Amino acid sequence: MAKAREIQKRRKAVRNIHKITKVMQMIATSRFQKSLKRAKATRPYAEKLHSLVDGMLDVVKNASDELLHPLLRARDAKRTAVLIVTSNRGLAGGYNSNILRTANSAIRELEQAGQEVDIYVAGKKGAAYFRFARRQVAKSYVGISDNPRFEEIVPIADEITEAYTAGRIDALKLVYMKFHSVGRQKPIALDVLPLRRKADAGSESARPAVKASPDFAPDPGELLADLVPALLQVSIFQAFVDAAVSEQIARMVAMSAATENAESMTRLLTREYNRARQTQITSELSELMGGVEALK
Repeated sequence: MAKAREIQKRRKAVRNIHKITKVMQMIATSRFQKSLKRAKATRPYAEKLHSLVDGMLDVVKNASDELLHPLLRARDAKRTAVLIVTSNRGLAGGYNSNILRTANSAIRELEQAGQEVDIYVAGKKGAAYFRFARRQVAKSYVGISDNPRFEEIVPIADEITEAYTAGRIDALKLVYMKFHSVGRQKPIALDVLPLRRKADAGSESARPAVKASPDFAPDPGELLADLVPALLQVSIFQAFVDAAVSEQIARMVAMSAATENAESMTRLLTREYNRARQTQITSELSELMGGVEALK
């Protein structure tokens, strides 16, 4: 009977795990719906802002270099900052491991090219990984919520802007999980600084160059001074929003698989318990019949 009792305890534990994973799957599904709406709502704004900057650059492309914003000026890259966006919580399958694998690959390529690398990490999982790997991190951002707000991202973008303008870094690479669709998310290492036109970056949605020569009020230099930092802020914020959607999808899939495994294990343990109980009952009946025969 000891074996049957042990199986019963295991079956009870698995049932409790099943309840937990089922609830976590439902929570992830609810959060995914909210994150998806945000991602779809913010993307048109980011694309429109990029188009405005592209159009203005088309008009002033023959202007002097002083007219361009510092974030638009390319220079020889000797030190590159890599901003890695990970999650604050686990139980999301291979979400964080895929991002960190892509980040390590990008860092190795930069170091092999003779560049120095400054690592910026967003998320507790990424910070814990580099601390375990004993890799120096320039800055960790672990206070960002699971549903990132724009005001949480602005200080990150401003800090990177100040570092680039001051010449402490020469480029910025952003590593995160890009959201393409519900069934497809892919970790990418995106070159963000210096900012480039969509056509120069090879974007499929790039539009033809503007042929008109409009008059600007205020002048293009003042407009770019406002639009370019805003474009960097929005670009980084969009990456965080995409990462939030991808994280909830990964957690939803992971919890769904865990729930199915718990159900399968419960069925298996139930069969084992029935066999053990049947064996115990048969043994007890045999002993009882043996005792009856001995008394005759």
